[in-house]
Amino acid sequence: MCLAIPACIVELLPNDMARIELDGVRKEISLSLVEDAKVGDYVIVHVGYALQLLDPEEAAQTLSLFAELASQA
Repeated sequence: MCLAIPACIVELLPNDMARIELDGVRKEISLSLVEDAKVGDYVIVHVGYALQLLDPEEAAQTLSLFAELASQA
């Protein structure tokens, strides 16, 4: 099973790279598969690659569901 998670772009880096943040954790990822991404956008991230842009409301809903699941564990 694979899991792709929404994360917010906090910084654009050279060579189609970006820094994202998820729950206070920052990580560098590749934006080579996504066009026109900018700081503040949400992307779906899987194994270090942004797969697509995501609507902020949809990202918030998904992150809320993840938080709810974590609290039940």
